[in-house]
Amino acid sequence: MFPRFGRRAALAAAAAILFSQLPGGANAQNFERPVRIIVPYAPGGTSDILARLISPKLSAAIGQSVVVENKPGAAGNLGADAVAKAQPDGHTLLLMDVASLATAPSLFSDLTFDVEKDLAPISMVMFGPYVLAVHESVPAKSTKELIDYAKANPGKLSFASANTSGIVAGETLKHFAELDMLHVPYKSSPPALNDVIGGRITMMFIDVLTGLPHVNGGALRALAVTTRDRSPLMSKLPSMQEGGVPDFDITSWQGYFGPAGLPKEIVAKLNAEIRKIVEKPEIKAQLATLGMDAFSGTPEELGTFVRDQLVLWEKLVTNAGIEKQ
Repeated sequence: MFPRFGRRAALAAAAAILFSQLPGGANAQNFERPVRIIVPYAPGGTSDILARLISPKLSAAIGQSVVVENKPGAAGNLGADAVAKAQPDGHTLLLMDVASLATAPSLFSDLTFDVEKDLAPISMVMFGPYVLAVHESVPAKSTKELIDYAKANPGKLSFASANTSGIVAGETLKHFAELDMLHVPYKSSPPALNDVIGGRITMMFIDVLTGLPHVNGGALRALAVTTRDRSPLMSKLPSMQEGGVPDFDITSWQGYFGPAGLPKEIVAKLNAEIRKIVEKPEIKAQLATLGMDAFSGTPEELGTFVRDQLVLWEKLVTNAGIEKQ
């Protein structure tokens, strides 16, 4: 179930906005130079698309240029580390998949930052499912048919991953069904998608924002969504659980973070402005056409959500039998 915000959250948000307008907090909220939004993946992925959609409006709100900087590497950890080690003055921010951020401690033994201690939650932006998609050469029309085909053809299927969420999703399917499949990791979604579309890799759990156009265009065949239930925006696609994979519930959440120690006044200001942008009807409509649901909340709610996700993804990684790299 997705978290929803009630009266207490609305009052907290209103108080944050009011406080951000008080004279005593003005200096802390002044942005004196361009703000960098670090996207820890190559251009063209979900985080990148969202950053470039939101940044012009955020620039107008704070009176400074907002520049998107792609810093791919180490499944998103390179960019996250750069933000964790940046000056906590509001001029360097991170936008990435919260699930990938929360998965990192369970997958990497040499992680150079602490997700909870070194990053300051600012605001959620959106959520949506991943989609299990296959190349047209794969004869399966459902998750069950895919599993049956993989069992009958050991070693013939391969799956691409572009982030840690994709790794866990693929390995969870592989482990549950005891499939012999090759895992091929990529730095970002675009090159991974290109290889699946070209038939060099047979399947992928794709970000809806980047993958749905290829499904609608017929380049890929979608078999299921990765959420526990069907997605309201893609109701024709069954869930992985309907396809016979129990307890499969993997969702893409995107959120903004800053370095730990970011002044509360700056966090409140950024949260208020980002939430205004995300809640604009035109932004919601644009995301909905791409299969995503606009979603925002307080910094405290995002912090709580990250802690819950750390526990969830550790369990998923353990259940899938994935060893730390």
